[in-house]
Amino acid sequence: MIVKEKDILQTYFGYESFRPGQEETINHVLHRNNTLAVMPTGGGKSLCFQIPGLSLDGTAIIISPLISLMKDQVDALQSLGISATYINSSQTMEEQRERLKQVAAGHYKFLYVAPERFESAYFTNLVSRIRLSLVAFDEAHCISQWGHDFRPSYRSILPNLNKLKNIPVFVALTATATEEVIHDIQNLLHIDDTHVINTGFERDNLSFHIVKGRDKTAYVRSFLQEHKNESGIIYTSTRKQADSLYDLLSKRGIPVEKYHAGLSEIERQQAQTAFIHDEKSVMIATNAFGMGIDKSNVRYVIHYAMPMNIESYYQEAGRAGRDGEASDCILLFSPQDVQLQKFLIEQSQMDDAARLGEYRKLQSMINYCHTHSCLTAAILNYFNDTSSEYRCNRCSNCLHRQEKTEITQEAQMILSCVKRMGERFGVTMTAKVLRGSKDKKILSFRLHKLSTYGILAAYTERELIERINFLIAENVLSAEEGKFPTLKLNQKSVDVLKGNQPVWIFTEPIPTNEEVDYHEGLFTILRTLRKKIADEKNVPPYVLFSDATLRDLCRYFPKTEEAMLEIKGIGVKKYEQYGEIFMETIQTWMNEHPDVVPKIKVAHASVGRTKVRSTNSEASGPSHITSYQMFSSGKSLKEIAVIRDLSPQTIERHVFKAYQAGYSIAWDIFFNQAEEAAVLTVYEEAEETSLKSLKEALPDEYDYTTLKAVLVKNELL
Repeated sequence: MIVKEKDILQTYFGYESFRPGQEETINHVLHRNNTLAVMPTGGGKSLCFQIPGLSLDGTAIIISPLISLMKDQVDALQSLGISATYINSSQTMEEQRERLKQVAAGHYKFLYVAPERFESAYFTNLVSRIRLSLVAFDEAHCISQWGHDFRPSYRSILPNLNKLKNIPVFVALTATATEEVIHDIQNLLHIDDTHVINTGFERDNLSFHIVKGRDKTAYVRSFLQEHKNESGIIYTSTRKQADSLYDLLSKRGIPVEKYHAGLSEIERQQAQTAFIHDEKSVMIATNAFGMGIDKSNVRYVIHYAMPMNIESYYQEAGRAGRDGEASDCILLFSPQDVQLQKFLIEQSQMDDAARLGEYRKLQSMINYCHTHSCLTAAILNYFNDTSSEYRCNRCSNCLHRQEKTEITQEAQMILSCVKRMGERFGVTMTAKVLRGSKDKKILSFRLHKLSTYGILAAYTERELIERINFLIAENVLSAEEGKFPTLKLNQKSVDVLKGNQPVWIFTEPIPTNEEVDYHEGLFTILRTLRKKIADEKNVPPYVLFSDATLRDLCRYFPKTEEAMLEIKGIGVKKYEQYGEIFMETIQTWMNEHPDVVPKIKVAHASVGRTKVRSTNSEASGPSHITSYQMFSSGKSLKEIAVIRDLSPQTIERHVFKAYQAGYSIAWDIFFNQAEEAAVLTVYEEAEETSLKSLKEALPDEYDYTTLKAVLVKNELL
C-alpha cells in the first residue's frame, strides 16, 4: 500500500487512482529495484518517476533526449509549485553554472538533462556529491541498438553512470519497444524480468486509418476543413514536402507552422512555441519534431507518406490523444513511399546485417499499409501484444461502411501466376505478367508464354500491385526479405488455391466528427480563459488543464470546491490556483443558459474514451471506381446494381467513366469483333448517330449496352 504516493497523485496531479502499471512501477522504484515500464503514449509514464521523486529524499535526475521535452515537463512541475529545472545547450554558460550551484545545494527535486551532460567530468563529479532519489531514462528505446531511434550518445553514458555509487535506482520508460529492445534495455540497466512492467501498447482512444489512391494535398485540405478548431500534426518524409505543404496551406489562411532540420534553431523554437501555446493549430514537420512533446490536445496525426517502420509510425502517431480523448491517426499511402524508404536504407551507413533488418521492418510497414484486417491489431501483433483474432472496432478497416467484395478468384489467378513464374520474381514483374505487358523483361524471360499471361488484363498494373501487396499483408502470399523481395507461396496460398479459404477486400472511408456530448460554446469560452491565463504565466495552455478536463467541466458544471475536485485532472494544487475563476466563468455561462441540465457524474467513470469517430463513406473515393472494381472482380452489371442499390444504367455509366479515366476493360464481355465492326459500319454510314437511330439500324440482339460499349471504346461517345 503506497498511501503517501496516492496522496501526492491526488493533491498535485488531480487523479484519484493510478492508471494500469503506474502503482506497480512506483512500488518497484520505492523498493530500489531497477525497473523498466513499457506503457503507451498518454499512459502516464512521467508520473512513474515524478511521484517517487516527490516521495523520496534527494534529487531525481531525468535523462531526456530532447530539449523541448525537458522544458515542457519542467514548466508543468513548476506550475504545481514543485522545484524543477533543466540544464541543456539552450542556456548560456552563466545560466548553467548558476543552476548547477543550486543543484549542488540540493535546491531541486527534479533535474532534467540530455545524455551528453554525463560526458562532462565536472557534471558527473558534482552529481556524485549530492543526494539522489533516482535516475530515470525517458524515451528509453533510444538506449537500445535495436530501437527505431537509437542514439549512441544515450548508450555511451552508461559507463560513467555505473561509476557513480550514489544512484539508488534506475527506472527506464518507453512507449514503443519490441522484445529485442526490451531485452537490450534489461541487460544494459540490470533489470530483472520480474521488474519489467508492460501494460500493452494499445491506445483505445486512437482510430487508425489508411488512405490510398487519393490526391494527398486535396485530402489534407478537405480534412482540415472538417477539423478547423482542432490541433494536429502532419508528418512529411522530406523538408521539400514540408515546405510545399506549408506554403499551400498558409496561403489558404490555415493557421499552420513548419518544423524541420533546414530551419534555424530560433525558427524551430518559435514554431514549436506557437503550436504548443495553441497560437497555431497545425504543425507540418519531418520526424525531427515531436518526440516527447507533451501537448495533450493533439486531435489528429496525419502521415503524408509512409514511415520506414512500425515503431517510428506508432511513436509519431501516438502524439495524438495524449489526454485520452478520441483522436485520429491517418496514413496517406502511395507506392512511391516504398521506393523512397528503400533509397534511404541503401544510402545509410549500416552494415549488411543491419540493412537486412531494416528491410524486414520496412516489409512489416508495407504489410500494414495493405492489410484489410484490423489496423490496431496489425500494430499490436507487431509488438506481440495481441492475438490475430482481435478487432478494435475503431480503425478504418473495422468500420468499413462499404460492401466487402470477394476476390478469391483473382487471388487464385495471382497465386497461380506466381507458381508458374517459378517463385523467382517480385511484385511488379508478377503484375506485368498478369496485366499482359509487352515489357522487354517479360519477353526476354519468355513469361508471355505462360498460361497466366494477361489473365487479369481488366486491371491496371497499379491495381494488380495493390492486390498482390494485399495478399502479402494478409499472409496469403509471402515475400522474401531484401531490397528486391521475391514472391513465394505458403500454406495459406495452398488453401486459397484449393478453394478452402475465401479472400475478401474492401475500401477506406474518411473520418469525421461524431456529435459531441458536452457544451461546445462553454468549451470555447473555457479554452479562451485557459489561453489567457497560460499566456500570463508563459506556459502552454494544457499545463493548466487538459482538453479532457475542460470537456468534463462542460459536462458537469461544478459549483463547489468538492465538485471541482471530482473532475479528472483537478487536484488541490490546481484548484487553489485556477479553480475559482473557472467556476465563476461556468456559473456566468449557466446563468445565461438556464435550460442546460448537468450530466450526472458516475464516480471514477472513464469519460471521453467511449466516443469513436465515425466515417463518411461518400468521401472514401469516387463511386464509379467502386463500381469498376466490382466489375473487374467478375461481377455483372446487374449484380453490382443490386449490391449497391443503384440502377444498372448507373453502374454501366460508372464502368465506362472509369475506362475514360484511364482504367482498362476486357471489351469481349460486351461484344465480339464482328459486333464491333457492325456497329462501327452503321455509325460511319448513318446521318443521325443518336443511340436510338443506331439501335433501329441494327438487328434486335444489339442492345444499348453493346452500342455504348463500342462507342466508348472507340472514343465516339
